[in-house]
Amino acid sequence: MINIVIADDHKMFLDGLSSLLNGFVHIKIMGDAANGDEVLKLLDKHTVDIVITDISMPGMDGMKLTKEIRKNYPHIKILALSMHNQGSITSTMLKNGISGYVLKDAGKEELLNAIKALSAGGTYFSEEVKSALMESMISGKKTTSGNSLIELSERETEVLKLIAEEYTQQQIADKLFISPHTVIFHRRKLLFKFDAKNTAGLIKAAMENGFL
Repeated sequence: MINIVIADDHKMFLDGLSSLLNGFVHIKIMGDAANGDEVLKLLDKHTVDIVITDISMPGMDGMKLTKEIRKNYPHIKILALSMHNQGSITSTMLKNGISGYVLKDAGKEELLNAIKALSAGGTYFSEEVKSALMESMISGKKTTSGNSLIELSERETEVLKLIAEEYTQQQIADKLFISPHTVIFHRRKLLFKFDAKNTAGLIKAAMENGFL
């Protein structure tokens, strides 16, 4: 059984999603909430596997909620379900600790696939979300060839240092409380940002640019 809490400030959407997911025998809705504060109260009372959250909500929004869950409930997977499809938003949510991101206009089949992936310890991102994120990375890529410097998120810096210390993919995942798939995703981003083809090239470039 997959225990889920849903957060969205639109009551009609919230009720509809709860009804939809309750129709699956392997899913149990432990509660719903209109903002992050209400979610945290539910997490104190129930055993939860996945939190499905909108991003824009009154009070504590999805971005801050994700940080709080990752800090206090690292075992809980977070699936963002939003109309927002800007790469910058997805990137911030990734940095904060989500394991998946699906757009609200997705079909129930895709939503169910996302839930199954997260429940199995993996990640899931809609194709549209991945495309927007990649476009954002390309347009925002900064290198030392110009006047600007490469910019890394806190999570990317952590992964980079552990790679340099010869931690395996699984060891990095365990140490940072993230899935191996997320480690792979961050490694790919690092290779892209440093314009490296492999781990050796990544470490060399990171050292040359003062990150190690």
